[in-house]
Amino acid sequence: MEYNFRAIEKKWQQQWKESHAYKVSNDSPKPKCYVLDMFPYPSGAGLHVGHPLGYIATDIYSRYKRLKGFNVLHPMGYDAFGLPAEQYALETGQHPAVTTAQNIKAFREQLDNIGFCYDWDREVNTSDPSYYKWTQWIFLQLFESWYNRLNAKAEPISTLTAIFEQEGNSRHACPGDRQRTFTAAEWKSYTEKEQREVLMQYRLAFLDYAEVNWCAALGTVLANDEVINGVSERGGFPVVKKKMRQWFLRITEYADRLLTGLETVNFSDAMKEMQRNWIGKSQGAEVTFSLKGSSHTIEVYTTRPDTIFGVDFVVIAPEHELIQQITSAEQKADIDKYLEYVQSRSERERMADVKQITGCFTGAYAINPLNGREIPVWTAEYVLAGYGTGAVMAVPCGDQRDFSFARHFNIPITNIIGDAFNGEEANPTKDAKLQNSGFLDGMDMKPAMEAVINKLEEMKIGKRQINFKMRDAGFSRQRYWGEPFPIVFKDGVAYPLDEKDLPLELPHVDQYKPGEEGEGPLANITDWVNVAPNVKRETNTMPGYAGSSWYFLRYMDPHNSTTFADRKATDYWNQVDVYVGGTEHAVGHLLYSRMWTKALYDLGHIGFDEPFKSLINQGMIGGSSRLVYRIRGTQQFVSHGLKDQYETDPLHVDVNIVDGLELDLEAFKKWKADYADATFILEDGKYICGVLLEKMSKRLFNTVNPNDLVNKFGADTFRMYEMFLGPVEQSKPWDTKGIEGVHRFLKKLWRLFADENKGLIVTNDAPTPEELKILHKTINKIDGDTSSFSYNTAVSQFMICVNELATLKCSKRAILEPVLILLTPYAPHFAEELWQLLGNTTSILDAAYPVYDESYTKESTFNYPIAVNGKTRTEMGLPLDADNSTLEKEVLASEVVQKWLDGKQPKKVIIVKGRMINVVI
Repeated sequence: MEYNFRAIEKKWQQQWKESHAYKVSNDSPKPKCYVLDMFPYPSGAGLHVGHPLGYIATDIYSRYKRLKGFNVLHPMGYDAFGLPAEQYALETGQHPAVTTAQNIKAFREQLDNIGFCYDWDREVNTSDPSYYKWTQWIFLQLFESWYNRLNAKAEPISTLTAIFEQEGNSRHACPGDRQRTFTAAEWKSYTEKEQREVLMQYRLAFLDYAEVNWCAALGTVLANDEVINGVSERGGFPVVKKKMRQWFLRITEYADRLLTGLETVNFSDAMKEMQRNWIGKSQGAEVTFSLKGSSHTIEVYTTRPDTIFGVDFVVIAPEHELIQQITSAEQKADIDKYLEYVQSRSERERMADVKQITGCFTGAYAINPLNGREIPVWTAEYVLAGYGTGAVMAVPCGDQRDFSFARHFNIPITNIIGDAFNGEEANPTKDAKLQNSGFLDGMDMKPAMEAVINKLEEMKIGKRQINFKMRDAGFSRQRYWGEPFPIVFKDGVAYPLDEKDLPLELPHVDQYKPGEEGEGPLANITDWVNVAPNVKRETNTMPGYAGSSWYFLRYMDPHNSTTFADRKATDYWNQVDVYVGGTEHAVGHLLYSRMWTKALYDLGHIGFDEPFKSLINQGMIGGSSRLVYRIRGTQQFVSHGLKDQYETDPLHVDVNIVDGLELDLEAFKKWKADYADATFILEDGKYICGVLLEKMSKRLFNTVNPNDLVNKFGADTFRMYEMFLGPVEQSKPWDTKGIEGVHRFLKKLWRLFADENKGLIVTNDAPTPEELKILHKTINKIDGDTSSFSYNTAVSQFMICVNELATLKCSKRAILEPVLILLTPYAPHFAEELWQLLGNTTSILDAAYPVYDESYTKESTFNYPIAVNGKTRTEMGLPLDADNSTLEKEVLASEVVQKWLDGKQPKKVIIVKGRMINVVI
């Protein structure tokens, strides 16, 4: 009876499917455990071996928790909307709905081939109208809500209008326009349009104007990563900034709660720090600088009010609303030229390019409010309109970027920190004594911060302020393949669709050209856009992260047509217990989903305000690329060890036609038409490739299709090998060679159960203490490693266990059956087959997890080193509970000790219990 893994795996995958072995109930007396993967975007390239790393890890954990008696929710679906799908469709000349469906089918086949325990009845697809109906519904909840800062929660917009009716907005500052104030009487005097414009400044989902990357030649808006050095990645056409109406989510209102919520979740310290840095909470002051000869003022936010006497210039963002109004006639031409330059730069480029110093003097002068000093006002690309107030006070002696700017433009630098400033670089110290600082002279900097804020508030020219670096989240895309907004505009004013009209389905289009002014392609479907006279639909679509911000909730109740998820289901499953995915989603998806969860909680739709209790970031499986070396100007390829003798160009080659490092020459010739006539310079009769460790990518020909490995070695071998590569959280290179060792291990374990000729050889004999010791050591190690995601060391322990049992020729049911159960999360097909061959009538999926018994592993003997006159001569295994006289008797009876005694009587025998024994002659 051989280990026919192909037949075994297909057999059990089919049986599990037919018996609904992984179907999960929302009504169970068992404790719940919700295990979730970050669901994939179904690309046309399919899965490579790097993708399943996290999926295998969660699958093992899910099966383990099931064996431990938990009701485990382990679902899978597809993040199917977004730009990549639209681009793929454009490249292949197909509709995104068609390519997405094809890709999902291919992904599903690959996932099933690996034997995952997903409850496919709960599958979600974010581009399915039955799913995005509820994405649109949640958007409307955000649109019809505002954040009550006094209660620190979202509330229906109707509560805000009631407040305005009674008292105006005196207690509720407008987040969209902090200068806006009105009384109850003024509110009542507003027209409906004016009132809705005010409410838009409060809504959690709101409209505003924002700059986008507009490429006139392509006739479209581009994402930041599609713009390189001011031109489009595709075609190299000029890109400029253009203001367009966009949807936003007011995530900034949740900034404090997003920070404090990190204290309640089990994320890595590195992940928490990434989120904290992105949110960027700071405390300081907002200061009003008046302008010389002007009624305008500039509001500046600073975290260092103690340095206010060291301000040598003010810098405003190129997008600042005052820039045109305060620029002098003499500087206008220079300013216009500079603004044109900045328009060609993406925000990412402006932030990343710290070495390049650019700026332009506006011709205006601000007045330092504490000493009346006139200071020049500049504009520079390093200041962004969306951060703080879009203006900074520059203190060159204390800030390196300000120092470099001042040096570059020959702006005089004021020293307010004495010897702490050497004149060659800034010193951001907070511990100096202040000089040249008016009433602060001689004061330490830290108490000076409070003194300045108090002075500013006393003079009514500033106030204490907490700011956040994070900005409101852009929620519009000028694309086709996304959720339509459930919004209509009546005479230019936004109104929500009635919930009964959801879903607003995405209409079919054959062309994806943008609208005339850069709107999304939906703008071209006039009969869809124009609902009625003066009533138009929104032509933007939602971003890719819309559907992924709440998908974990839909898995709880995926077929509900009356709500996004029944409250009973969300109360039962509650938070995701273990969430696994990549760090690339640290500040995008994770922050948005946390905000959506908090908003739904505030509005009473769910009973928890953090979506994920625990987060594990899996590492990346890197590609081990293979290189061939083409002699320049020829089709001759030289082996790696000889390449330095020639002038060569290294070229990537498909790793699937390389065995280790040896190139399959005939396969290489067939791989590409260009290489059909290739010739080779070999070393020792072989062509040896070079190696380069880099990202696994189809472009680098270093991807490995899991289907190929499953077909060659089996899904169970593939699963265990991926885990054996190293800790889940660490990145590691892929090396197909190592998989053979794991396959040999499974075959070796199989032979403990079955002989190729005799068939099943398992006996019911009683196990020996040594066999029980091996078993319970393994139970203890595997249980601990599996619960902590230490899967690489668990696989090692399985190998140790099997080697030890093979040495003892152990084929006893009492030992092997528990080992099978332990192995089930790792190699489920293998374990299920042998479980049934042993005569069990129920599935091993529901077996009871073995219980560790310490008494079997407790050592009863100790291997004592035996010394004669202080020099070790032998070792003896002796009972740990034996008394000294028994130990002495056993030692003196030893042939080795007798030889060294040579007939003499020992002077004494020194016994250190559990350490050593020394015979003194």
